[in-house]
Amino acid sequence: MQTLDVIVHTISLASSTSRSYELRAADGGALPSFEAGAHIDVHLGPSLVRQYSLCNSPREKGRYLICVRRDDTGRGGSRTLHRDLTVGRRLRISPPRNHFPLVAAGHHVLVAGGIGITPLLSMAEALATRGASFVLHHYTSSAAEAPLLERLQSSALGERAVVHHSDQGDTVRAGLPAELQVPEADTAVYVCGPDGFMTHVVAEATAAGWHPGQLHTERFAPTAPPSAEAEAEAGDGDRDRAKAGVAAEFTVRIASTGTGYRVPADRTIAEVLTAHGVEVELSCEQGICGACLTPVLAGEPDHRDEVQTPDERAAGDRITICCSRARSPELLLGL
Repeated sequence: MQTLDVIVHTISLASSTSRSYELRAADGGALPSFEAGAHIDVHLGPSLVRQYSLCNSPREKGRYLICVRRDDTGRGGSRTLHRDLTVGRRLRISPPRNHFPLVAAGHHVLVAGGIGITPLLSMAEALATRGASFVLHHYTSSAAEAPLLERLQSSALGERAVVHHSDQGDTVRAGLPAELQVPEADTAVYVCGPDGFMTHVVAEATAAGWHPGQLHTERFAPTAPPSAEAEAEAGDGDRDRAKAGVAAEFTVRIASTGTGYRVPADRTIAEVLTAHGVEVELSCEQGICGACLTPVLAGEPDHRDEVQTPDERAAGDRITICCSRARSPELLLGL
């Protein structure tokens, strides 16, 4: 996997719980260009790789800016960053990649929850540069905990931004932003934030009449599995169909060699291939970064990622081998 050597150039407070990290090329040169919505993998240790959205303007060639909220209940990435990163620290990162790109539209509505502001801030910068029509709504718990609030309000973007603080009674559960209450055909909607926040916004927007193809989301963590209570409420027919549609064990076959490998119920495709010496690209291993998307030449995937759009899933021609499985007895992979 290609990586870049960077130096932590500056660290600054972005809120009471978040910090911004400015990364520059270790050799002092330019960094690869990126598009709004892109993210990078940050290598924090031998087995600790985390994905963070770039939140600066895509016009900037000499630096990458990420903003990280400390989450003491998370998987350790944010704690490591907040605890161990110092100015001058050398890091390995991936080149930017983008599974959350801006689409062409007459108007864009950007809706952020908490740290979900990071990719949307880069999008707002890009749209403002183009002179495009957009509005940015940022929902936070309070002004003190609002990531990058000072940057947002002190820039030209502030004229197109609406900030909502729940400690003042202004929450998305009180009602969608005005721009989402009536669907507009030439408008694209982008939502990023905690899972519950995004689920609510998308559900309410869909109920208001927005077409699913207009609603674009990016998750920072995999969707939580159904609770025991939710599974208990599901009908037996639903459970039976789910069991019948997903092969507990299946075979993956490599097109270049014709070799097949059995994937048991308790192992991922990536784990099996790696154990047999098949080189695959991995990063988040949760289905949220897209690094391991692999062509499917035959068979039916059981998609469990947060990367592909509904249309891409329906096409069934790519699979995230770190988490997804098979609905057919065999998958032929383009490896």
